Amino acid sequence: MKVIIGLVVDSLFVSCRQPYTIMQSINGTVRVFRKYPLARSLWARNSCSKLFVGGLSYDTNETVLKNAFERHGEIIEVRVIAHHVSGKSRGYGFVRFTSESSAIAALKEMHSQVLDGRNIRVEFAREG
Repeated sequence: MKVIIGLVVDSLFVSCRQPYTIMQSINGTVRVFRKYPLARSLWARNSCSKLFVGGLSYDTNETVLKNAFERHGEIIEVRVIAHHVSGKSRGYGFVRFTSESSAIAALKEMHSQVLDGRNIRVEFAREG
């Protein structure tokens, strides 16, 4: 098995950062253990700086979401997903930061916090 700058190669791709502990046993079996319970399917993520924000109030708009997250770093993009016909919020959105460290700080600080009267869920966005 090769390890190249935090990436594990040989049919196991972990991430551009290392929230997992990787252990190789004597018989060659590779085991991956989560260090951070909030990290989700890192090999499916397309970005280390884009966060999924769920559990939003239907009244939360992009300005409110940006104001809540901008104290953690510079934001590139904020989107609250709306129904294509009614235009009403679907209760989730995305925030993209300029750096991975800003996204990690926002994830740690904002997960399970109250925004517009609702507890929000913050996770790394997944490709899909």
